[in-house]
Amino acid sequence: MSSSDFTLPQRQSLIGVLVMFADTLRKIVRGLWPLLVVWLFKFNEMNKLYLGLGVIGVVLVVGIIAYLQYLNFTFHIDEENDEFIIHEGVLNKSKIAIQLHKIQQVNINQSLIQKVIGVHALDIDTAGSSKKEVSIRAISHDLAIALKDKLLAESRKASQHEQPLDVTQTETEKPFIAISFLSLVKIGITSNYVRSFGLLLAFFFTVFENIQNLAQNSHTMDKVDAEIENYINQNMALYSAMILIAVVFFLILTINLFRTVIRYFDFKMTKQNNSLLLSYGLLTTKSTIIKPNKVQIVALSQNWLQKKMDVLNFKIKQASGSESEKENKKSAIEIPGCDEVEKEAILKLLFGQIPEKGVKLKPNFRKLLFPSFFLIILPVSIVFGYGFTTDDKVFDYILILPFYLVFVGLLLYFGFRNYRLFVNQQYIIRQSGAWDIDNEIIEPHKIQAIKVSQFFWHKRANVGSVTITTAGGDLSFHLGNYTKIKELVNMWLYQVETTKKNWM
Repeated sequence: MSSSDFTLPQRQSLIGVLVMFADTLRKIVRGLWPLLVVWLFKFNEMNKLYLGLGVIGVVLVVGIIAYLQYLNFTFHIDEENDEFIIHEGVLNKSKIAIQLHKIQQVNINQSLIQKVIGVHALDIDTAGSSKKEVSIRAISHDLAIALKDKLLAESRKASQHEQPLDVTQTETEKPFIAISFLSLVKIGITSNYVRSFGLLLAFFFTVFENIQNLAQNSHTMDKVDAEIENYINQNMALYSAMILIAVVFFLILTINLFRTVIRYFDFKMTKQNNSLLLSYGLLTTKSTIIKPNKVQIVALSQNWLQKKMDVLNFKIKQASGSESEKENKKSAIEIPGCDEVEKEAILKLLFGQIPEKGVKLKPNFRKLLFPSFFLIILPVSIVFGYGFTTDDKVFDYILILPFYLVFVGLLLYFGFRNYRLFVNQQYIIRQSGAWDIDNEIIEPHKIQAIKVSQFFWHKRANVGSVTITTAGGDLSFHLGNYTKIKELVNMWLYQVETTKKNWM
């Protein structure tokens, strides 16, 4: 497909049928994977002829669906109505009309299958949606660049803005920041422990549940339980726990490292008319644009190890159409492995200067009460209650309890000590975290709403909370001095009413 007259309906590359085939097959496998696991264990008992015919049938159906998706998918620009039109669907056909002036970003991405067959995906984001409005799954690189340039040009023309960005030119510009492989390794082994532990735990529980379901009518699980019980006895409880912790920690480091390197490999940032063009990825190549005027929240995250290694993480939240905080977190743009010089360069590009912390607001000691109850008092009470009333074998592992209490106590202490709100005329900075210290930065003129709250039992202590809402998400500070919070809120509301700056 070489034509670049986008006023005429066009289809994707024919070879893109393979992309649609792979996507459809992946959805089927994801939905039926428990059944596939059962078939794998019972493969020798199954009729191979019927199994082969079933696989062929599924492949044929998926192939037909993929071809119909390709055949019915067309796109073009309606210059008369200033709209980008997409027709799609297999049985239920639909028409999507995107107003050009609402287009915020046009990103060119490439998955592993797209790399193999030599096509690209083009994703379009609009101001009124939290998700990408439409994705063209399979077009050539040259056509993707041409369409991106055309859409941005028409979008700016429809919005009566300046001339469009020269996308083809920015592709050849030298990146002003390139994250090295060593920096990715440093970030990979020093971050995202909780997330990786959650993934590891979910994986083990899923595997165990499926094995248990397969063996529920046999004596397999009884034998496994007997072997485990014989191996782990009272004398080896602590030793076994230490081995388990070491193995889990090693797996977490490995998962973090591979995830970071694969996701952010060859991370480059290029200046593009006072914006940032980001491109990265090993198996899946992604590109996106950060526009400073649309940036709502900037978060810098760094722990003690990363500080010694001179690396940190950036997380940038731009204006989004979503009202869900969860969706805003998912859509945040991450820049991993920046050093101090690169951090200052990015902050100057986003804010015009390096934000400084102002007046400090501390939380009340009551901030420790609920976490202490749920993480210390309640778990300890459950353990002792279960041991005294149900099964005293739990006390065989009581030596683990002091380590748990020390660990949780340190987390609560440092989390409380680092929880601060810094305010000056230009910036609001919330600092939080026990191990990973996060600094989230908001400019007051980008505030959309402010909510101040106080429980009746906090009135005498003069304690309250504030939640600041922006187009990119919320920022809250809990259990601070209520009088000071109200003074700050009045100042922020005055700034919002009197500023001449736009929020995006």
